[in-house]
Amino acid sequence: MTRRQPVEGLPFHEPTLAAARTVAQGASLLAALIGAVGLSGWILGVDVLKSALPGGVPAMKPNTAVALLSLGLSLFVVVRGSAAPKVMAGARAAAVLATSIGGLTLAEHVTGAGLGIDQLVFRDDTVLAATGAPGRTAPSAAAALTIAGVAALCMSMRRLPAWTSQVPGLAVLCLGLLRLYGLAYDAPELERFGAYMALPTALALVLLGAAAFLGRPDEGPAGLLMNAGTMGPLGRRLVVANLVVPLLLGWAVLAGQDAGLYGGRLGTALLVWGHATVFTGLVFVTLPVGRRVELAHARAEWQVRQNELLLAFMDHTPAMVFITDLDGRFLAVNARFEESTGLPYERIVEQRAPDLLPPALARHLGADDLATLARGSAVQREGRLLLPGGCRDVLTTLFPLTDPADRPYAACGVVIDITERVAAQREVQRAHRRFHALLESAPDATLITDGDGIIVMANAQVKGLFGRKPDDLVGTSVVDLVPGPRHRWHSALLNTYLRRRDGRPIVLDRGLYGLHGDGGEFPVEVSISTLQAEQETLVFLTVRDITERRQAEADRAQRYEHQRRIAYTLQHSLMGEPPHLPHLPSAHRYLASVQDPGVGGDWFDIIPLDAGRTGIVIGDVMGRGLEAAAVMGQLRAASHALARTGITPSRLMTGLDAFVGDLADQLVTCTYLVVDQDAREVTLCSAGHMPVIALTPDGPAHRLRAPVGVPLGVNGLSGTAVPFQETTRSLPSGSTLALYTDGLVERPGADIDARIDILAHTLDGALKDDPGEPGALDEAASLLIGTLIPDTTLHDDDVTLLLVGLPASATAA
Repeated sequence: MTRRQPVEGLPFHEPTLAAARTVAQGASLLAALIGAVGLSGWILGVDVLKSALPGGVPAMKPNTAVALLSLGLSLFVVVRGSAAPKVMAGARAAAVLATSIGGLTLAEHVTGAGLGIDQLVFRDDTVLAATGAPGRTAPSAAAALTIAGVAALCMSMRRLPAWTSQVPGLAVLCLGLLRLYGLAYDAPELERFGAYMALPTALALVLLGAAAFLGRPDEGPAGLLMNAGTMGPLGRRLVVANLVVPLLLGWAVLAGQDAGLYGGRLGTALLVWGHATVFTGLVFVTLPVGRRVELAHARAEWQVRQNELLLAFMDHTPAMVFITDLDGRFLAVNARFEESTGLPYERIVEQRAPDLLPPALARHLGADDLATLARGSAVQREGRLLLPGGCRDVLTTLFPLTDPADRPYAACGVVIDITERVAAQREVQRAHRRFHALLESAPDATLITDGDGIIVMANAQVKGLFGRKPDDLVGTSVVDLVPGPRHRWHSALLNTYLRRRDGRPIVLDRGLYGLHGDGGEFPVEVSISTLQAEQETLVFLTVRDITERRQAEADRAQRYEHQRRIAYTLQHSLMGEPPHLPHLPSAHRYLASVQDPGVGGDWFDIIPLDAGRTGIVIGDVMGRGLEAAAVMGQLRAASHALARTGITPSRLMTGLDAFVGDLADQLVTCTYLVVDQDAREVTLCSAGHMPVIALTPDGPAHRLRAPVGVPLGVNGLSGTAVPFQETTRSLPSGSTLALYTDGLVERPGADIDARIDILAHTLDGALKDDPGEPGALDEAASLLIGTLIPDTTLHDDDVTLLLVGLPASATAA
């Protein structure tokens, strides 16, 4: 079964919609037929036909017959749709004719004037109490014809909302039912109130009202009844119950009264009791359905939240990520995909790759692999693509997404840019082809390299020293014979020697290591000299094993270098780069500690929130090393995620405190503030961190007064929770905020308050005449670092400094 999703978000069952349209077309045709039969009776002078129904029921008026025929044909054409413009114009004209007949007749009833339209087509001398004039349509019928004409006109204008035709249709239906209910209950008193109309007229009005209501079943109030969700079928059953149950209960009560079983009061009591009983039962039938709807709504909200988190993750992934269905239509893409293809999200979604992208790119993104993915198999390939930013080498991984039954229902693709890696590989391959000779002299292991450190010759002794055949070394870099963490050091030594002008041979035996073929490393002594061969400079390297002298030092240095590389990589990956916000210029500095291992727990982040608000966080994990850096990374991710939820600074700090409390033996200082540029206010909360320095246009730089709570993690140690307090301060446009860690102001033997005052005074002098400009902020950051840390090679703690300018409101920006 097929389902479609309209704008309103309600699912529809196509057979149900088709059935509703069929009912609407049949009802409109049947109404037109009733009008046509009545009109033919007037034309032919046959009284039986004038009533349009057998049994000698009262005849409908000629004007009523004309209006019913016009409305039935008009609604049939409109509901059927896809009519020629002339046919649609005729349908509107028929609706206008019916509206005019009904409106003019109502005018006659209201004003008491005779406009002559009652005898315009045929002469009718019958005078009814409801009309007061011969041949005149009853007031209720005239009103119903007018409303039905308006409904037909509104339905023919598709630009109008559906309720403009459906609500009048319901009104026409109710007016028709009033006459039919009066007939069913034998209530001739309706004629006194102008509600009397011929029975065929009432029946035709019921049909016209149903056609007007069901003509657009996927929109408006009818769409609520026709949707395929839980409430649609329930609503249809309730409507049927509302139409049938009161009718049957009223008939039963009247039958009892007519039979003399009870009087009017008891009959009324029984009628009320019957309604209460039936509709109470309906309430309890409806409640489980409502409960299911509530549960479905809760699950939908949870799923929406999960989807939002997934989309946020995708947008912050540097690779191109996309998801397609098994027909190849894009379901979702991340921001990097939009940037790389140059296409907006709205144009990509619901499109197939071959219809949207160049053929080569479409094939690479898996347009030809959907059958493989549908079988549950992953696909991976490398290729070179022409993207709007130029040709790039990429690695693409395609894998299926499966449901709980392990059936693939979609495919996900991840495209990673590997241009730099491929370029490096190609360079190495070109270098390998250049070397072709072997060196078979000298008692020591001897290597000859070009000016870039690439081995062009090696003698047989390298086999005993390095455990590698000479042929295997040709074309490789000489640093490949040393442990990986020391490549840079050896390359630097070699490059320094090559830049020397005298070119005299030298012997190096400090910090140099070789790598054995089995992976073992050993200290070496290297004699270096140069040799001019044609137009190329060759470097002559004689290598000796000095393992016994350097074994202990080698082990210690290897561990140090390996840990330092990992630490720096971790530090930079966890710190990241803050976003550059045009409405909130900033400048920052980070200095790593010169002590082993050179990393620490400082971090900061700038987090865009909703319109006009930006979150800023800075923190310091006590201690240094990889453990502090790892905790820093966790806290930076946690603070960023909490801030994006829009919670207050004090609640964010409470959440981070609980997070740190779960970590063993960790103390963290932190400050989080929210800048509201529209309100020109800053709300901040501090957990034992250094005070924020604020520089306003109309005053000197000063400490921003705020309560200082305990560091994060203290509550977990003391067992008594100390609540974090936040405060809101007004800051005018043109102000500057300075946030920093203790590494900037703490020095052995120095008063920390005095150094904070130096920081404020220096900031005041640097930005007093030029606040808030990005260039001025960057210069001020350099000045602050140079003033407080004159020699950056000797500081023993990591340092973080962040300057933020408040030039104008975010809305204005």
